[in-house]
Amino acid sequence: MSAQKNTTVNRRDFLRYAGLSGTAFVLGISSATATDMATVQTLRSTAPNPGYTFTPYIIIEKSGKITLFNSKPEIGQGTFQSIPVLIAEELELAPDQYTVLQTGGESTFGDAQFSGGSFSVRSSYNDMRKAGAAAKEMLITAAGKQWGVPASECYAEKATVVHKPSGKRIGYGELAEAASRLEVPKSPVLKDPKDFKLIGKSVKRQDVPLKVSGKAVFGIDADVPGMVYASVEHCPVFGATLKTYDKTATMKIAGVEQVLEVERVFGVYKSTGVAVIARNYWAALKGRKALNVAWDYQGKEAFNSAGYSQSLRDLAKKEGVLDAGAGDFDKAFGEAGKKIEAFYETPFVAHSPMEAMNCTAHWKADNTLEIWTSTQVPSDILRDLPPLFGLKASDVTLHTAFSGGGFGRRLAIDFIIEAVNLTKAIKKPVKLIWTREDDTQLGPFRPQTFSAMKGGISADGKLVAFQHKVISPTIMSFLNPANDKTKLDQTMTEGISHQAYEIPNTKNLFVYADIHVPMFWWRSVTSSTLAFSHECFLDELAHAAGKDPMAFRLGMLTKDSDTKRVLQKLKEVSNWDTPLPKGKGRGVAQWDFFAGLGGQVIEVSRRSDNSVKIDKVYAVIDLGTVVNPDNVKAQVEGAVVMGITAAIKNGITFAGGKTEQSNFHDNPVLRINEMPAIEVHILAEGGKNIKGVGEPGLPPVAPALANAIFAATGIRVRKMPFDIDNLNA
Repeated sequence: MSAQKNTTVNRRDFLRYAGLSGTAFVLGISSATATDMATVQTLRSTAPNPGYTFTPYIIIEKSGKITLFNSKPEIGQGTFQSIPVLIAEELELAPDQYTVLQTGGESTFGDAQFSGGSFSVRSSYNDMRKAGAAAKEMLITAAGKQWGVPASECYAEKATVVHKPSGKRIGYGELAEAASRLEVPKSPVLKDPKDFKLIGKSVKRQDVPLKVSGKAVFGIDADVPGMVYASVEHCPVFGATLKTYDKTATMKIAGVEQVLEVERVFGVYKSTGVAVIARNYWAALKGRKALNVAWDYQGKEAFNSAGYSQSLRDLAKKEGVLDAGAGDFDKAFGEAGKKIEAFYETPFVAHSPMEAMNCTAHWKADNTLEIWTSTQVPSDILRDLPPLFGLKASDVTLHTAFSGGGFGRRLAIDFIIEAVNLTKAIKKPVKLIWTREDDTQLGPFRPQTFSAMKGGISADGKLVAFQHKVISPTIMSFLNPANDKTKLDQTMTEGISHQAYEIPNTKNLFVYADIHVPMFWWRSVTSSTLAFSHECFLDELAHAAGKDPMAFRLGMLTKDSDTKRVLQKLKEVSNWDTPLPKGKGRGVAQWDFFAGLGGQVIEVSRRSDNSVKIDKVYAVIDLGTVVNPDNVKAQVEGAVVMGITAAIKNGITFAGGKTEQSNFHDNPVLRINEMPAIEVHILAEGGKNIKGVGEPGLPPVAPALANAIFAATGIRVRKMPFDIDNLNA
C-alpha cells in the first residue's frame, strides 16, 4: 500500500493549528536526496529521474513529472483536488500536468495536517498559493539566466517558461535543477483573482476516477506481507470492566492464532477488550463470536435513555452558568406583552462513516512502527501516539489513505492505539477491523442536547427578550481530565450567542449534565443540535408576534451582515413571497458558527395520512472564495443528507447500559428514494473572508424542515428525531 499513496483533537485546537499553518510553508529548497520526508523517499525510490523539492509541497523531476502534496486528508470532501489546485494555479499547471500524493504527518509539512472544522481551504489558501508562486518565480529566474535575458521578459504557462520577445520555450523539468539552487522568494507576487484559470472553476478531481474504478486505496485496503487480522470483543456496557474470558472454543477455529487482552483509550475513557488474532478476518470474527467473556458491569447496566432524558429535563430547572448576555433579560421578559417558553430535545447520534474503523500496524524488530490507516489527523498521530509507546515521531511512518467518510469520528485515534498495542504484543503486522456493529454501538457519539427556551414579545410585535439554556454533557469532559465541569464549556453553547439578530435583552446559559458514555465531535459539532432549538423557537416567536418567519428574521437585521445577505438570497431563490398551494409549506433557518454560515428554505407537502413529503431544499452558503463550485455543491448536498437523516431517522438510545441500535437496519440513513431536490446557491466576495464549506450546510436543515412542517400542518416539532410519516399534534 505504501507505494500507492494516492492515497484526539478538540475543536479549539483547530483554531490553534490554523494559526500555525504558515510553519508548513518552509522557505527553503533542497534536492530530494537531502529530504527526510518519508513520502518523498517513497516517490524518489520509484521515480526514474531525480526530483527537486520546491518548498515541501512541490517536486519537479528532470523528466518533467510534477508532484504536488495534499496535506489535508481526503475524506470525501475534495481536498485531494482543492489543496493542490491552489499551488497549481500559481505555478501555472494544467490539471493533467501534475499528480497528487497525500502527506503522512511528516514534520516537514507542519502541524496542520488534519481535516476538520471546515478549515482545510481556509488555513491553506494563502500558503499554498505562495508555494506555487515562489516556485514559479524561481523557474522563471532560472530560464532568464539560461537564455541570458531579463526574467521580466519571461512568463510561465502550462509547466513551461516562455520568452515573450522570441517565443522560446523551456519545460519546468529542464529548469528544475538550476532553479533548485536559487533562494526562495519570501514574498512572491500572487495572481489577481480575475486571472485565475483553476480557482473558482469546476476542475475535475483526480481521486474520482480512482474511486469509481476501484483503484483508490482506503485504509481498509491495506495489505502488508505477513500480516494477521484482529477483531476485538468490547464490553457492550459503557463503564464496565473485564472479569474473565474463556478462549477454549475460539482456539479450535481454523486460522485463529491467539487471544489477548487489549486496551481502548479515548481521552479519559479506558476499557479493556479481548482481541482474537487470526490468519484471515473471517476466522478472527468467528473466533470472537465463540469467546465466552464475563464482565463486571459496575452498576452501569442500570443506565437507559428514558432515565437519562428525564435527568436532563430535571436539570433544566437549574439556573446554569452564563454563556453571554445583553441588556436585562429578566426585566424585559417579565414586562413582555407575550411570554413564550418551549423545550427542545435532540438525541445521541452515531457517526456511521461507510468505511468502518480500521488500522494496520507493524511494530518492527528495530522498535520502529509503521501504520496504514484512514484518518483525519495525521499530525495528531505523529504527535500524540509515539510518547504513549516510548517512541519518537521519527520512529513512526504513517501512510494516510483515503477515508470512506469521517464526519469527526476519524479525528480520534482510539482504534489506532488498539492496533499498535496488538502489533507490539505479538510482533507481527496486525490489521484491526471494527465491524459495523462496533462502529454503531461503541461510540463515541454526538451528545444528547436539550434546550430550554424563553422569549418575550412586545405589544408592537418585536422580540425584546430571548434566552437559550443548553442542558448537555460536555465533550471536553472526555477529552481533558482537568476539565472543570463547574465552568462554562463554550463548545457546548456553540453559536447561541453569536447570531447576528439584534435582540436588546438576552441571557444564554449552560447546565452541565454528567454521563459516562464517550462523546465526540460530529459533523458541525454542537451546532447540529443547537440550531434546531434556536431557529425553531424563532419561528414560534414569529408566529406569536403574528409575523411572517422570514420577515421576522430580517426585521431583526437592520444592519448589513452576512446573515442578512443569506436570508435575502434565500427569500429570492425560493420565491418566498409567492404563496404555495394549500397543503404545502415552507420553512426557513440559518446558522452562523465557527465553521461558516449557511441557510436553507425547505418545502414540504402534507399528505392525507398525516405525513409529509420533503419536496425541495433551497440552500445558500456564504463563502469568501470558491475553489471548486462542484465541491461546494457536493458538500452542501451531503450536509443536507446528514441533516435530514439526523432529523427524521432514529438516533442512538440505551437500555441495560447498552446501545440498542447495531447496524443500518435500526440506525438508518436517508435512502435515495427519500432524497429531495436540492438547489445550492453560493455567495462569494472574491476572497475577503474565506469561510468553511464542509459543515455550514448541516445545522439549518432540521429547523428549516420542522418549520416547514408547521407551515404545512400546524404541528410544531420540538423533538428530534421526528417521524414525518406519522406526525402528531
